[in-house]
Amino acid sequence: QVQLVESGGGWVQAGGSLRLSCSASGRTFSNYVRGWFRQAPGKEREFVVLTSWSGGNTYYADYADSVKGRFTGSRDNAKNTMYLQMNSLKPEDTAVYYCAARSRLGSSRNQDEYDYWGQGTQVTVSS
Repeated sequence: QVQLVESGGGWVQAGGSLRLSCSASGRTFSNYVRGWFRQAPGKEREFVVLTSWSGGNTYYADYADSVKGRFTGSRDNAKNTMYLQMNSLKPEDTAVYYCAARSRLGSSRNQDEYDYWGQGTQVTVSS
């Protein structure tokens, strides 16, 4: 059974940092596109970042404009884990953050094209 589990969420003041983790089990995800999405209260879930395998130990990362330069997505294939380092956090980053994996070829920002999802972890940024 494939399972994605997020951790690392919490409360932080604006300007602070958090690191989210997404551990996977039941399948090796090294060749999968893996992404982070988030859903703020009253809003639809939105794309944050994806990492796509581009050969060897190299991954391509694609970021939403709202987080570019502040967030960094990374992967540790030995641990089957993906990370989201979030710096210079803003109150508008407050949301439930979800990790996801896509088994099909090609990267996508469309959440409907992801096959596996975690349960989400809350991130709250106070002003």
